[in-house]
Amino acid sequence: MNPLPPPLPTAPPRSDVSTGVGLAGLAGLALWIAFCRSYPEIAEALGLGGGLSGGRGVLSGPYAALTAMLFTALPMAAWSVLVDKVHLRPSTGIDWSLKRPWPEVMPVAVIKLVGLWSTWALLAAFYALGRWYWTGSYLFAMEVLSIAIFPLVVLSVPYVIWLDRYLVNPRDGCFHFGAFVAGGGIAGRDQWDSAAIAKHWRAWAIKGFFGAFMISILPPGFAQVVEASPAELIADPVEFVMLLVTLLFLVDVQIGTVGYLLTLRPLDSHIRSGNPFLAGWLAALLCYPPFVWGIIGPDNQVLSYEYATPGWAHWLAGSTALLWAWGGLLVFLTGIYAWATVVFGIRFSNLTYRGVLTNGPYRFTRHPAYLSKNLFWWASVLPFLVTGEGWLEPLRNCVFLLAVNAIYYWRARTEEAHLLAEDPKYREYHAWMEEHGLITAPLARLKRRLLGAGTPRREDPQAFPAE
Repeated sequence: MNPLPPPLPTAPPRSDVSTGVGLAGLAGLALWIAFCRSYPEIAEALGLGGGLSGGRGVLSGPYAALTAMLFTALPMAAWSVLVDKVHLRPSTGIDWSLKRPWPEVMPVAVIKLVGLWSTWALLAAFYALGRWYWTGSYLFAMEVLSIAIFPLVVLSVPYVIWLDRYLVNPRDGCFHFGAFVAGGGIAGRDQWDSAAIAKHWRAWAIKGFFGAFMISILPPGFAQVVEASPAELIADPVEFVMLLVTLLFLVDVQIGTVGYLLTLRPLDSHIRSGNPFLAGWLAALLCYPPFVWGIIGPDNQVLSYEYATPGWAHWLAGSTALLWAWGGLLVFLTGIYAWATVVFGIRFSNLTYRGVLTNGPYRFTRHPAYLSKNLFWWASVLPFLVTGEGWLEPLRNCVFLLAVNAIYYWRARTEEAHLLAEDPKYREYHAWMEEHGLITAPLARLKRRLLGAGTPRREDPQAFPAE
């Protein structure tokens, strides 16, 4: 006789990231933006030369945008350590009582440094071969990474040696890749584990690919926000709304970029695993350059849903009240999108498992960012309203936007497959959301009615195969 399945949870499990982490980063970012906008007045008051009388402008350049990451990252790291005490969690893989002697640490640490530096060298080769990295906005990312590599190499030596004194298992994926490189590959097969190397490379492929992309998109939004004059735009609902949307996207990009780069075990923000499913990678990469080019976008892309669509501002131009109301909807959707990133704190990144979030917008739906982003596209583009005649172009637009929505649904499913297989806490969260999530629960009940399925008792990770 089969035992009864365990009861559904009555409350979601505690989130691995506290609300305070993201709020600390948001406060630091706001402080830096305010400083950059007020820099002419500050320079004048401090007698730094130039100032208002000398025509000194606001700090809106690309390196000011890069510096914003420090003002975002440091408060989040400080909150994580000083308030949440994340460095003491078992999930870090650190035991601060170990303090291995240096002679015991050095042989493993040297191999790990070989693995780490070899990883960076291969990523550099990938950047060198990728022609798209040396044009347009990616040029800034390549400049930043080229400057950063020397201090990273230098600092990695004391960091790896120090951390290995306290790691419960210092022979991680980086060590196994270093053993592969130092041992001559196949010839030293007994010194390394292929599964550990694959796990190591999934994590670094994510950091390398998405990190460069995120750095490349930092400057434009930052410059627009710092240089804007809200008082002059308030009379124009469209311009004012788009400024607020840009500000919210700036919040998302700044905190998201910190998440990709600040993957450190003492902060419990390390990548515990990258998505092992090929479907997950395909679904995610379709949404980012260079793969997105020619597939999703305006004009004649394969999934172009903006053909002959002047958008919401055009169709509502005759009513100021409607422009404000519809613009408020767009700001609200973008706010949800930014909020979904802020609550990650220093752990945001695609295709990774870095703990479980159950707070913020994740109390209402498991995928608030995807949901709000896709609704934003429908509300801003209005693909069913075109300037030309006939019904075919609106139909094409809607079909192609539905195809883009389907890609994001595919991404959500593959991400759930990854997390369900990794962590019992996520399975508990998943089951709670199926019954209690404000948005997720009604959709789950509708799905069960349509499919004729009974009420689930506990989510089974095998229900989500590598599609």
